[in-house]
Amino acid sequence: MEHSAHPGGVLGPHAAAIRAALLQPFLRLNFVTLWVRDQERSQRFFVEKLNFETIVDVQIPEEGRWIIVAPSAPGWLSGTTGAGLPGIALVVPPEGSAEHQHIGQNTGFSFLTEDVCRLFEEWTRRGVRFPLPPMEPSWGSGQARYAVFEDVEGNSFSLIEFDEATRTLEAERRAQAARLEAERQAARELAIAKQVQTRLFPQRQPLIRTLAYAGICHPARSVGGDYYDFLDLGSRRLGLVVADIAGKGIGAALLMANLQAALRSQCATAWEQPERFLRSVNQLLYENTADGDYATLFFAEYDDDTRKLRYSNCGHPPALLLRGDDGLERLGSTCTVVGLFESWDCAMEERVLAPGDAFFLYTDGVTEARNDEGEEFGEDRLLQAARQHRHLSLPELLAALADQVRKFSPHEQADDITLIGAKCT
Repeated sequence: MEHSAHPGGVLGPHAAAIRAALLQPFLRLNFVTLWVRDQERSQRFFVEKLNFETIVDVQIPEEGRWIIVAPSAPGWLSGTTGAGLPGIALVVPPEGSAEHQHIGQNTGFSFLTEDVCRLFEEWTRRGVRFPLPPMEPSWGSGQARYAVFEDVEGNSFSLIEFDEATRTLEAERRAQAARLEAERQAARELAIAKQVQTRLFPQRQPLIRTLAYAGICHPARSVGGDYYDFLDLGSRRLGLVVADIAGKGIGAALLMANLQAALRSQCATAWEQPERFLRSVNQLLYENTADGDYATLFFAEYDDDTRKLRYSNCGHPPALLLRGDDGLERLGSTCTVVGLFESWDCAMEERVLAPGDAFFLYTDGVTEARNDEGEEFGEDRLLQAARQHRHLSLPELLAALADQVRKFSPHEQADDITLIGAKCT
């Protein structure tokens, strides 16, 4: 929609102006004011006769009712729906004011369309009055036409069509359609990626007699860079893995898949030679990723017969080992991150678990979640929540922990939330 005193006012460098606008800071006309006697009646005219949308209808204290309408059909100047267009504010001026005298006059507003005749026929059928039906102006040279219509108050508006604008509108429509199709394709591909990544998480749990365990992952985006896994190491031995890929989104998800492949392809050596196993994982990740890509990793192996837990913490947040007597041990870092250095070594540590002991592995998306004051959820809150819900089954406990993190940080999730919990039985 253009605000112009006469039809010729929309001609000139219109297409050039659109191209130049793409290079300028965002600027869009918010609304123009139309003086009316009856807001309700005028609103019905624009919505029912012209197929406009009501984009604002609110009661403002000391201001009265605000109604703004705008074209709803695609193909107007911005090529979007009414919500993205400048609107017409229907305003009732004080009786006897200068503005009141403008009701029923030429508004100077011009609407740009690609087919004046089509709208003339359609709107005429709906009862819109056209004091001036479509015609070609003397300056048009067969490339332009315009008409004048009135609203229910007698306010008049210009309806204008000319070839240059039509070509611009059509180009914008094609570009908009291409953008929408690209967005739909990206959404489809993201949905497929999410399905694929979901399958990378453990689909079954090896049977272990003395340990109950479970894991959850809530990505911040459709796909994420957190990873957890349960590895069957044979001979009643279980591998538990939590990792956090540096970065987010598709790139992190691809690295996560790379890490998962490295862990599962090499896990046959994990029990007998865990250090060699982790060195091999580091080497594969280093060779198959770009410089600067890495992951923090916590790898633990549990022996069902001896209840021994051997672990290596590769730059990951410390696991929390909560003893049955309510004592706490933090299983901190034993080596640096994986995938960043070609020359890399690790160390393993060992704990013996007793019935009633529980431990929790997590990523920093849990402890670094922030509330509106910028305060982090932190390890202490995680530990407090784990103790509070310790009586629940593991799936319920992990769901309760994730729920408390989300309640603490109710705004948009900034990082993946991943947890493994295990209880010695």
